[in-house]
Amino acid sequence: MRRWGTVALRVSLAIIFVWFGLLKPLGLSPAATMVKATVHWMPFFPPETWLAIIGWWEVAIGVTFLFHKTIRVAIALLALQMVGTFLPLVILPEITFQPGRYLYAPTMAGQYIIKNLLIISAALVVGGTVRSTRRNNIAAS
Repeated sequence: MRRWGTVALRVSLAIIFVWFGLLKPLGLSPAATMVKATVHWMPFFPPETWLAIIGWWEVAIGVTFLFHKTIRVAIALLALQMVGTFLPLVILPEITFQPGRYLYAPTMAGQYIIKNLLIISAALVVGGTVRSTRRNNIAAS
């Protein structure tokens, strides 16, 4: 488990971000309506363009998780993306929580967002390997 666990996390994160990211610019994402409702206030582009940008951003996160040398980039991109991911919980509570049950009974959309805590935790575990592997390589030299 020690040998393959972190690799499995990296590959799983990569698959999830590339797959779900590609669905957005291809017009196939079930989260598209919520994403567009979340970004409608943002400047420079219409919500449809932001949806595509976010999708390609997610693809970049996934690709950078595939390579050990780009894990730090992956985590930086992920940190920025996660800020936006949690926004619907605040600005769209009517979509993310059951009526009258704000903060304790999320809808399916709310659960979809809250599960990102697990993705953040997985990224932290993967990120924790960057320094230790580097130190181990230096010590072995």
